[in-house]
Amino acid sequence: MGEPSARPAPPPGRYRPAGAARLAIVCAAALGVAAVGWLVLGLLTQLALVTCSLLAAVLLTALAAPFTRRLRRIGAPAGLAAAGAVLALLALLAGIGTLVWFRTSSRLTDLAPAITVGIDRIRAWLVDGPLGLDPERVEGIRDRIVTQLFAAVPDPVSGATMAVTVVSALLLVLFIVFFLLKDGAGMWAWIVERVPARQRERIDGAGDRAWSTLSAYVLGVVAVAAVDAALIGLGLLIVGVPLWLSLTLLTFFGAFVPYFGAVLSGAAAVLVTLVTNGAADAITILIVVLVVQQIEGNLLQPLIMRRAVQLHPVVTLVAVTSGTLLFGILGAVVAVPLTAVTHHVAEYLRTHRPAALPLPEPGTAAVAG
Repeated sequence: MGEPSARPAPPPGRYRPAGAARLAIVCAAALGVAAVGWLVLGLLTQLALVTCSLLAAVLLTALAAPFTRRLRRIGAPAGLAAAGAVLALLALLAGIGTLVWFRTSSRLTDLAPAITVGIDRIRAWLVDGPLGLDPERVEGIRDRIVTQLFAAVPDPVSGATMAVTVVSALLLVLFIVFFLLKDGAGMWAWIVERVPARQRERIDGAGDRAWSTLSAYVLGVVAVAAVDAALIGLGLLIVGVPLWLSLTLLTFFGAFVPYFGAVLSGAAAVLVTLVTNGAADAITILIVVLVVQQIEGNLLQPLIMRRAVQLHPVVTLVAVTSGTLLFGILGAVVAVPLTAVTHHVAEYLRTHRPAALPLPEPGTAAVAG
């Protein structure tokens, strides 16, 4: 018997392993999704006012939703409950604005110079103190920080323009919040009805998981910010820092940016106290800030925030850093809730498969021919 003939080699360019083909399809799909996402982000950036207003409206809706549900439980109509929640938000924002205007408007312009004097003292210590750093490098860092600091304080013309923009955005936000609270369930039902029947239950469950995650995050971060601001503000008031109210509000809003916000607002409180009250009071405020941050990191974050978002601290840090580099302050604020919502939705979709379609009854199948 002769030797069996060898199998002919496949023509070049015709054979592709199945694994490589699947990998190529996945990569192509990922590139397509990334391209569409980049275009969408570019469009949203061009419509910055609408984008910021919509994001703020969603976060405020998540904050006001429990209040609206309580009004609905006592028999209030949907429109009245939504209007009550919007009026409550408007009263809260108006109260904060009035408090800032009458108590701190004359001193807000003094905040940047006070921090600048504190930075100059630190610069002198870094150069003339035991560290003996290079004066030119320290001076360059100091100049960049001071320039950014004074650029953040608007002049009268830009301040008036900013005020008009803020009022316009606020009206748009309140308008969106009202209809989200009033008709949000109907809007979501309309979206789910456009999904194929086999996927409706799965998509509806994913949406419910996303909203519950966002609501837990918003309520949690407001609670943490309130505790931080109350404790640090009390310390500033007891010590007698003239700008204690401005620094308290800065601490509250800084808590919405994990890690970086607390560090920057605490550093501002210490620097202003150093300039206005001296080194002894600055050390006292530094101790207060460190104690409050320990309470937040070891008590409030595990009990409130990590239970709500269920993200590892490394993931949170990377998300905040990436959001800040891409979109500035807005990216830093929305990075963590967006990451948490994406994580929970992905886990829900992974663990919940589409429902099986019902089998046709006997005798109902079409007969070919």
